[in-house]
Amino acid sequence: MFSGFSQETFDFLWGIRLNNERGWFLEHKEQYRAVLYEPMAELADECLTYLGEKRPGLVRKVSRIYRDARRLHGRGPFKDHLWFSIERPSEDWTGKPTFYFELTPEGWSYGLGYWRPSPALMARLRARIDRDPETMEKLTRRLNRSKEFTLDTVDYRRPRSHPPSPLLEPWYRGKTFTIMHEDPPTEELYGPELAERLKKGFRFLLPYYDYFKALDAEMDPASDPMADPAFKEDVP
Repeated sequence: MFSGFSQETFDFLWGIRLNNERGWFLEHKEQYRAVLYEPMAELADECLTYLGEKRPGLVRKVSRIYRDARRLHGRGPFKDHLWFSIERPSEDWTGKPTFYFELTPEGWSYGLGYWRPSPALMARLRARIDRDPETMEKLTRRLNRSKEFTLDTVDYRRPRSHPPSPLLEPWYRGKTFTIMHEDPPTEELYGPELAERLKKGFRFLLPYYDYFKALDAEMDPASDPMADPAFKEDVP
């Protein structure tokens, strides 16, 4: 059962950011496991149990502290943040709607989104909205009224198509998106109330998860994928 992170959690996160090398990490490896990894795993397990009762078949993952050695790009070998994700089992998890929580030296965030969805998936999303704009308008108004979550998008350089209404415009300009909440370090990180906050937020996000999950059953908007400009490379 999750009982909270601690000030030591943030001491470690700042420490690994400022001392990102193997020797420092090995000296603090037990601290990493005790104050960061194990509480994160406990929080992930509690959230998975809650969501699994509502949407069976989900699994959870806790990220590794080690960076991919092939993608260091001049950075140190360790991440200075850690997260968990809850999603359906899949070899291609980048194309599945995913619940997540992340902790960084600066604070924390959680929500629902995709990690690098394919252009084909985003084209299916727009095609579904075109066929039934009312459902997404209802979901968007509900999101806009929320005091907990906002829609964050990474946008195309050029819009792929025009939305049925101005309300739906953010879904058409984004090549990826996250429905998210973020905060600096807050007191609830240090106690079990954080788990309750996440469970309440994930419950709010379930209708969005169901909407995006249904895209798996959607047909591509064109029999020839290249006929839709969303399938083409995003080039100037």
